[in-house]
Amino acid sequence: MVVGWREWADLPELDVAWLKTKVDTGARTSSLHAEELEYFEQDGQTMVRFVVFPRQRSRDKSRAVEAPLLELRKVRSSNGQQQERPVIETTLELGGQRWTIELTLANRDLMGFRMLIGRQGLRGHAIVDPGRSFVTRRRPKRKKSAAPA
Repeated sequence: MVVGWREWADLPELDVAWLKTKVDTGARTSSLHAEELEYFEQDGQTMVRFVVFPRQRSRDKSRAVEAPLLELRKVRSSNGQQQERPVIETTLELGGQRWTIELTLANRDLMGFRMLIGRQGLRGHAIVDPGRSFVTRRRPKRKKSAAPA
């Protein structure tokens, strides 16, 4: 499958749809904007609870999510700083296909996109055409509401 440098993606296990994602082969690991991280135990498994704000530059449509914690991983961000971030595994849906990816949870408020798909998340599933955008699907146009009488 060919994807552009930005795409609309879904995370069905987290019940998050229409995430505008940056596809970045320069990044190894995929990342999701998450706030209010909280760790807890459930049935002997360490879990992480967090809030996702799927809309770019918006606090609307927030969603509280829980997922098993895969690990805490040291990640070097684009600005060169190393951080320890929680990592979860979830299903990515892109271009009508689904596969499992690892996601680090980080505050991406200063970044332009709420999610980044790194090269590990693409490996074996997609190649990137950096000159194209939204190859796999376009966001549906919003219906205009009728003017009040």
